[in-house]
Amino acid sequence: MTEKKDELEGTEQPFVSHLVELRDRLVRALIAVGVAFALVCIWPGPSGLYDLLAAPLVQQLPEGSKLIATNPISPFLVPVKVALMAAFLLALPVVLYQLWAFVAPGLYSHEKKLVLPLVISSTLLFFMGVAFCYFFVFGKVFAFIQSFAPKSITAAPDIEAYLGFVLTMFIAFGAAFEVPIAVVVLARMGLVSIEKLKEFRSYFIVLAFIIAAVITPPDIVSQLSLAIPMCFLYEVGIIAAKVFIKHTQAPDADADPDAGKA
Repeated sequence: MTEKKDELEGTEQPFVSHLVELRDRLVRALIAVGVAFALVCIWPGPSGLYDLLAAPLVQQLPEGSKLIATNPISPFLVPVKVALMAAFLLALPVVLYQLWAFVAPGLYSHEKKLVLPLVISSTLLFFMGVAFCYFFVFGKVFAFIQSFAPKSITAAPDIEAYLGFVLTMFIAFGAAFEVPIAVVVLARMGLVSIEKLKEFRSYFIVLAFIIAAVITPPDIVSQLSLAIPMCFLYEVGIIAAKVFIKHTQAPDADADPDAGKA
């Protein structure tokens, strides 16, 4: 019987070479973020970006109401933070590509079939979660909250507090939309079977509503807006896990178990 040759044999590099390559990849990622930051500063500009970010809230405020800045440097600092956030999101595909290019040489061909699609799909899902939060959830949540505001109160939210709220919600919804990725990884690594994932479905529904209640504001609109997509994406993850497991098996996993016997 002839022993199968390891496809990674001879690809080892000294530790220093790995450090140098990691440094180069990080520098390229930072350059991509810097270029994206310069572009968003040129157009639409930090102030324009913040106006765009604040639009869902401003539309629900009483006529003539505006956001306020209680810190003297907030009118400058907060829009710059928004521009940095937008630049990172804009450069995220380049950042993830640099990460992929760094780890790819150490992966087997069947592992590359798994990692690259996961990197791409996780990026798209995160963007979908952020977009869903901005275009759908914010409008519903702010309208619901303002409907309960007493007429004796003049709403004038602080811009730093609003930015913190927005970042929390973006991260929450972006992470929640990564549920299919988590399901696929757990199933592909053999930590849980497809059958167990199906059995856990009812428990996950309860868990999704608990997570939504903890992360989102205390209103039923935002909680349902987070929990329901998580439950739907869990089902998508189960279907995707079946496909990934089928198409990312190691070469010897599909081989005849009697092959090679004398």
